[in-house]
Parts: sequence; C-alpha cells; structure tokens
Amino acid sequence: MTVQSLKSKTQIWTIIMCIRLPVIPAADRYGDGGSRRMSRPLHRGCSGGGRLSGNIQDFLEDSQMKFKPEKDDLDKNRLSPDLVSSWNPFQFTINSPAKQSVPEKCYTVNDPFSPVSSRKRYKLTLFLLKLSLFVIVILALTGSFWWTISLTTSSRSHTFRGYRRLQEQLVSDLWDIGEISLGSSRIKESEFCSLESENYIPCFNITENLELGMTEGQEQDRHCGPTSKQNCLVLAPSGYKIPHRWPTGRDVIWIDNVKINAQEVLSSGSLTKRMMLLDDDQISFSFSSSMVDDSIDDYSHQIAEMIGLRNESYLVQAGVRTVLDIGCGFGSLGAHFFQNQLLTMCIANYESSGSQVEITLERGLPAMVASFAAKKLPFPSLSFDMVHSAWDGIVWNHKDGIHLIEVDRVLRPGGYFVWTSPIANTRASVKNKDILKKWDFVRNFAKDLCWDLLAQQDKTVVWKKPSSKDCYATRSHGSGPSVCKVGHDVESPYYHPLEACIGGTHSHRWIPIEKRPKWPSRATLNSKELVVHGVLFDDLVEDDLNWKSAVRNYWSLLSPLIFSDHPKRPGIEDPVPPYNMVRNVLDMNAHFGGFNSALLESGKSVWVMNVVPTSGPNHLPLILDRGFLGVLHDWCEAFPTYPRTYDLVHAEGLLSLETAKQRRCSILDVFFEIDRLLRPEGWVVIRDTTSLIETARTITARLKWEARVVEIESNSDEKLLVCQKPNIKRRSYPS
Repeated sequence: MTVQSLKSKTQIWTIIMCIRLPVIPAADRYGDGGSRRMSRPLHRGCSGGGRLSGNIQDFLEDSQMKFKPEKDDLDKNRLSPDLVSSWNPFQFTINSPAKQSVPEKCYTVNDPFSPVSSRKRYKLTLFLLKLSLFVIVILALTGSFWWTISLTTSSRSHTFRGYRRLQEQLVSDLWDIGEISLGSSRIKESEFCSLESENYIPCFNITENLELGMTEGQEQDRHCGPTSKQNCLVLAPSGYKIPHRWPTGRDVIWIDNVKINAQEVLSSGSLTKRMMLLDDDQISFSFSSSMVDDSIDDYSHQIAEMIGLRNESYLVQAGVRTVLDIGCGFGSLGAHFFQNQLLTMCIANYESSGSQVEITLERGLPAMVASFAAKKLPFPSLSFDMVHSAWDGIVWNHKDGIHLIEVDRVLRPGGYFVWTSPIANTRASVKNKDILKKWDFVRNFAKDLCWDLLAQQDKTVVWKKPSSKDCYATRSHGSGPSVCKVGHDVESPYYHPLEACIGGTHSHRWIPIEKRPKWPSRATLNSKELVVHGVLFDDLVEDDLNWKSAVRNYWSLLSPLIFSDHPKRPGIEDPVPPYNMVRNVLDMNAHFGGFNSALLESGKSVWVMNVVPTSGPNHLPLILDRGFLGVLHDWCEAFPTYPRTYDLVHAEGLLSLETAKQRRCSILDVFFEIDRLLRPEGWVVIRDTTSLIETARTITARLKWEARVVEIESNSDEKLLVCQKPNIKRRSYPS
C-alpha cells in the first residue's frame, strides 16, 4: 500500500464522518494561522456538518509523519485475523465524552488505523445491519398499506385506465412486431383497387345475392361477409374535380365525380330531366325544377298547407326538425327544406349507376344507402318528425303492409307521413281496379295504425301519427297489427328482420312532437328529457363546452399550410379556414353529439352524420332527440355509402373502443374504410391515446396521407392526429 493511497483513504474517512466542523477562519484557510492542528490519535468534529478544521498542508504532513510507525505496526500484525478484519475505514465507534476532552454535542472518531477489538466492531456492525433491515421492512409495509388504502378508495378508475393503456400499448407493440416479422412486403405502401371498385360499396352485391337465390327485395339488403373487405385504396375517376363549396355545390356538381354519364341523363324519364340540367361537364339543379307535377317550392308549400300551416317555414314551429326521405330522387326536397332549418335524411337502394344517394351526397346533402325490404332501418324507434315518400317504387300493399309498419316505427308520436304516388290519385283509381285495390289497402291499413288522414290533394296524402297510445287499445279485435311486446321493442335495431307489430309504444321517449322543444332549443335537452336517456344535465353541458373549445382548435388545423415546406415571415399567422371549407362531416364515434352541436354553434356550414358504434354505448336516441342525424354502425363492416362522400372524418376515442373489444377486424381495416369514404383533399381528425395515435401514424404512411401529430396541452395521455388525403387520380396510376 502506498503513501498516496493511505492519504486518499484518510481524506475520504474524515470527510464522511465529520458531520459538522467549525468554519475555518480566512487566515487558517490560506495558511496564515497554522498553529491550529489536529491531534494524531483523534479527528474532531461537531454534529451538524461544516468544513474541515486546520490547514490542509498540515493535515497532509501529519499523515506522512504517522505513516511510517503505523506501517511498521501493520506489517508486524499482518497475519493477525483480528487486526485484518478490524481495519476498515468505514467502521467507527462513538466514545464517551467523559473519556475524551471535546466540546459538548461533539463526538470523536478513533483513528481508523489504531488497533481495536474486532469482536466489538463485528457486533456493532451486525446490530446496525439488523436495525437498518428492520427499518426498511417497516417502511415498505407502511407504504404498501397506504398504497392499498388509496387504491381501494379513490384509484379504481386510474387502475382501469392504466390497464387500458397497457392493453393499447400491447396492440401497438403487436402491430410493430407484425410489421417487422412480415418484412418489406408489409411495410410497403398499399396497393390501389381495381377499376370495378371505383364506385362500389362493399356488402351490396346484388348480382351475387341473386345468384344465391335472394328475391322479393332481399337482394337489395346489405350482406357483409369475409369477402366484403377491401384492403386497397379506391382511386378517384380520371376526370375527378374537387367539389364546389357550399352553397354553390348544392346546385352544381361535376359530372365526372359521380357515376352517371350524359347519355343516362338525356335518356332518363321526364321526371329526371326536369330535375337535372346537363351543361358541358357539370350538372345543375334548380329549385324551380319539378320533383312531382309542380316545382319544389310549390310542392313544399302544398305539404305545409295540408298540415294546416301557412307555408313550409312554419314546419319548425309545428315541431318538425328531422325528415326521413325515402327514395329521395336527387335530394331536391332536402335542399329546399334545409333553408327552413329542416334536416332531411335521404335513403335509397344501392344503384351501380345514376345513384340517388351518391348524387345527393355530392350536392352536400345527408344521404345513405338503406333498404327495408326485409330488414329494419338502422334507426331506433321514434326517430323522425316526418317521413316523406314520393315516387319511390315501393309496393306498399306487399307483405301485409309491413313497410308501413316500419314507417310507423321510426315516426315520432304526432309526426307526419307524406306520401305522393300515382296510386293516391282517386280519379285514376276509379278507372283502374288494380290501382283502386292498392289504394284501398293503404288507406285502410293506415287507419288500423291509428293514423289520422289530414288531407289529400291529387297524388299527395298526409297522415298524422297519434300523439297518444289510447287508440291502440280501443281498436276492434283483430283489426290491424298488434303492439310489439317489450322484448321485441328495442332501441338498437341494427338490421334486425322486419316485424309485423307496432313498435315504440313501450319506449320512455314517447313524447309528441308538439310537446318537444322547438329547434334550435331542442339541441340542449332539459333535465327531465335527459333522465329518459340516463344522462345528467351537467354532463351534457360540460360535454358541449369541451367540444366548443375542441372545434376552435380543430378548425385552425384544417389548413394546407401546416404541410407546406415554405417558411413564413415572422409574425404572420396561418389564415383561418373559411366557414364553408367542409360540408359533409362523418363523426365515427359521436358520443352525445357534442361535436355536431359545437360545429353548428360556431356557424360552420356543415351537416354531420353521427355514427354510434355497435361496440359501445347506444346514445343514438339522445342524438336524434337533439335534432341531429345519426345511425348505428359496426365499423368492422363497410359504411353504407359510396366512395368519396365526406370532406371531414372525425374519430374521438374510436381506436380505444375498438381495441378494447375482441373484434373481427383490425385497425388497418378501419383505416382502409376511412380512406374509401374520404374525398380527395379531405381531412381526418383522430383523438386517442398516445400509443394508438403512434400506431395510426404508421398506418397513414401506407395510405399515402399527409399526417401530423399534435400535442394536447390539457391531456398528456392523449394526442391528436390530423391528416389530409392526397388527390390521386387513376390516370396517374394506371391499373
């Protein structure tokens, strides 16, 4: 052992064991007062910490002076086990103050190189180790006890969220493992679909359904199987153009954006000719065009008068807000009603060309593919204030009036059924016994449903559904359909088979439209109405306030400048996107409809398709009662609409909802469907947990989307993913 190593050990030992030493005067610190020196046998210190006493140079000289005799002693006793075990610079003994001449509250530490009893040191060390172990165990048990108490009293929700985060992280990790294991073939960008998929809706294959023997309208229903998934990108037609912004897009659309050619327009019947005007590469619509025998203005005015109102602007005051238009043509009635604060949902069968639904959506009006030939519509009972049907081609006297029963199910108490058909023409019915037979059936069956015939003018008839349930009990025995039993009257009729019984009578939502708040007050339901839905008033208000703030932030992000590589001048902010930047909005997980409410209150010219996933709680009745539109849907299946129909797709918490269930589809399948629904240059806004957002960000690269992850200041566990779909046309990527 060298002198230098002993010096180092002595210095370390002195620094560790001196807890408080007197402050060194300036003269001593600089070597001017060297008379204060430490004695060789002892190092002094005072409890509480401080600086080393004495001159550092003197200390080193003392160490050198005592090193030689101590080295001799150590050499003499090198083979002694007691001395070998006792030599430890980190062992110390506290001596009694009576034996050492030291100030009060100070302690002395023996020189580590002086010989002491190894047995005493061993016992003291063992005692200290046992004491330390005992203290550690006590602290651990105490901490565990208090952690358990806090867990059982106030942290269950945090534990659940922690479990969810672990589950979501597992999904993300498995996705990454899959990417690595599948190699470059998996990581490469997704392929484009064939030309046949350009206008195709999965689950609606009429040819295949006919081959399977489906008839009597069943071939028109949706049938989703394993082969209905499309894991490819649907390209826009070669002549596709970005649609006109609202309200211009309501009246003018690009003909190449929809699957209908000039020959189909010119060769169609007189009714279609009066609705559409072909002008080079555009199709224009005019309110002065005819939907029936008169113009849309006159027709809607006629409906209002038959109800007993001065004109259609008074329909809102009569309790009408949402309208279901069966076989809507190309949405002209809904376009006109929209000016009067009426929201019209167009439904029609799937059509491979010249689709009513596709053209209606292209005009920026609500529409979806739906058929109720054999299955119920995907709406709960008592959903609409008015149902309209004109020239729809439905055989209403077929299957013992089961289609009229379905209309009654979705119609609210006190609501109106407006029916325009050549069958209703009484004069023609007298001359044609077959027409007269059909008309008599519809008229008598409506009476059995307790509908009140308000008025009839030429081919148009208006019925009113009863506001009270008393009529059903006073009917004569055997007249008309029976009332559904409680077990059959459900709020989630997701493509259930049609039933020949009157539904909705057991619902707590049986409230006549004349007693409901008028629009726009209806958007904020009162406490009494929310009790029916199991929602507290404060929860709805808080949800709406949160969405108002979110919409302001979302809207500022919908600017192509966020993806621009061109630098801006300091102090110049991005321009705020215009109010009509988007029109058709799809909310994939609508909750209470707060996103819809916030968009309307902020003055945006949008309509929102509020989708309630079948994998989560069913708040669709609440959304519909607020005067919004919505539908139930399973996101493992294709949404019933044509490609390129939405400007903005929004999903808050959808990925967490889907990954929490054992689903038959993957997140990638959901993103392929979003890409199919989204228009070129359309936007996607997804809010979810950080791990799922990172997974989604990886998928967007495969879809060729521009994407940006945005931090959420108020929530560190969640992030925002803002994406924009590029405008890729088929001519750029030939099949």
